[in-house]
Amino acid sequence: MTYQSILVINTMHIGDLLLITPALRTLRTNFPDAKISLLTDLALADLVRENPCIDECLTIDKHGREKSLGALVRFIRRLRSRHFDLVINLHRNERCSAITAFCGARERIGYAQPGFGIFYTKTYPNLAMDDTPKELATKHQVTVHLEMLQQALGLKTIDDRGLEMTIPAAAEQEAARLWQQMVEETAHAVAKNPRADGHETSAPRPVIAFNIGASWATKRWIDTYFAACADQLIEGGYAVAFFGGPTDVPIVEKCLAQMKEKQSPHCHIFTGKVSLAVLAGLFARCALMLTTDSGPMHIGVSQNVPVVTMFGASPVPTFYPYDARAILYKTPEPCHPCGIHDCPKQGADHMACMKKIPVQKVMEGVHELLEKYKGQAARELPRENADVKGSHRCRIVEL
Repeated sequence: MTYQSILVINTMHIGDLLLITPALRTLRTNFPDAKISLLTDLALADLVRENPCIDECLTIDKHGREKSLGALVRFIRRLRSRHFDLVINLHRNERCSAITAFCGARERIGYAQPGFGIFYTKTYPNLAMDDTPKELATKHQVTVHLEMLQQALGLKTIDDRGLEMTIPAAAEQEAARLWQQMVEETAHAVAKNPRADGHETSAPRPVIAFNIGASWATKRWIDTYFAACADQLIEGGYAVAFFGGPTDVPIVEKCLAQMKEKQSPHCHIFTGKVSLAVLAGLFARCALMLTTDSGPMHIGVSQNVPVVTMFGASPVPTFYPYDARAILYKTPEPCHPCGIHDCPKQGADHMACMKKIPVQKVMEGVHELLEKYKGQAARELPRENADVKGSHRCRIVEL
């Protein structure tokens, strides 16, 4: 079957969107002459707008002008006028399911909420959802997407080069400006107050990205642990930069309050100050990322950043950082993965999945990757085995 126009739908979160990029590349490889459109949330469009595997990025303002049911109906009506040959839904929520069901495409395939599937040509289960039985949640979300496409469309080639994000030119320029400003301000501060031991130099240090926030409390490592890691890295000759969105500001402030080196010129704060696209540009200039299970973790992976992460509530097999260089730490708690936003346990058992991942063990992984890649910026590193199927599974360390 050949298609002239294909619409792919995913209007969810940062990680969900980046995890469909191998599917976009696979579609482009198998249908080189088709016009491929991607529909996503307006707030996240810069993550995929420049993706070389799509011809256009369509947006829906799901938290603004198209939030109401009436606005959604009008939006679907406009899509119907496009007469797509094929629509592929890559997220099983009500909005995506409704758009797929009623968009008027010749073929409508993918994931569907109950009640919408009868309007699809063919539905498939997404075996990487929070409600997937543990015994079935054994494949990464990327793999689930690719296998669904292969089964639904009879694809001959799976073209999986890992997560991909092309940074828009304006965002790249802003990232370069901010980075240079950081370097200059650091050099000025060091020159003004050199260390008493005489070992301080004005040469830029490798920067470790800290992403300590997450949408769920149960995905966050302990803030005192992050503070200890930051202190050790600064004392060891590295710089640290805290990232995250506006909602992460109080989390970062709490962590900083517990650091000995919070006033160091090598401690930088970008939290709540930059867009997602600029964030990606800054990540690409870092040597490593120490992160929670979160959307920015997947942005880091897309920018070739070596990652060390700690998993609590989320199922590891389905959402680990999609990069063979990454190191993931977890504990064998019987309640893992719980999928709960706030831990209901009390006392020593509260957040035990995170408390039992010690600083010393995480720092072993950090130093291993820093030594292996010599503290180089991520954008200077080659992408390892990007064209080899199955090469993107991270190393999972169960404590």
